[in-house]
Amino acid sequence: MVGVNDSAGAVASTPGFAEWSFSAEPDSVRSARGLVRNALADWGLAAISDVTVLLVSELVTNALRYASGPIGVRMYCRPLPGSGGRALLVEVSDPVKDPPRERAAAPEDEGGRGLQLVACASRRWGTRRGTVGKTVWFELALPSGA
Repeated sequence: MVGVNDSAGAVASTPGFAEWSFSAEPDSVRSARGLVRNALADWGLAAISDVTVLLVSELVTNALRYASGPIGVRMYCRPLPGSGGRALLVEVSDPVKDPPRERAAAPEDEGGRGLQLVACASRRWGTRRGTVGKTVWFELALPSGA
């Protein structure tokens, strides 16, 4: 079981699958980073930990900026169709239905690059609406043999 602190609740955690729910508080970003890093280490996926933690941090920060309700983080490994490889799929959900918008950040802007970072660093990414809110997801290819 992945460790949990006061600002996160473990919904489920098994090898290759983890899910947490965070309150809309500033500590949630740090908690999400730590829990994701720990889960990936437990799964033997430390090689993709830094990029995964960075992208989760961006998406949880965005959710925190616009949502006042719970923020969900789910990640799991799945096969890549037709390739024989596997991928890590990470989903960040919040109760706001509006999809995120990519912005063109000027060089002096302090924000506005999160979705560009997700788009550039991930294999694929996207959004989907749920019955309540939305989910922003990204996929990272796993190293061979992982």
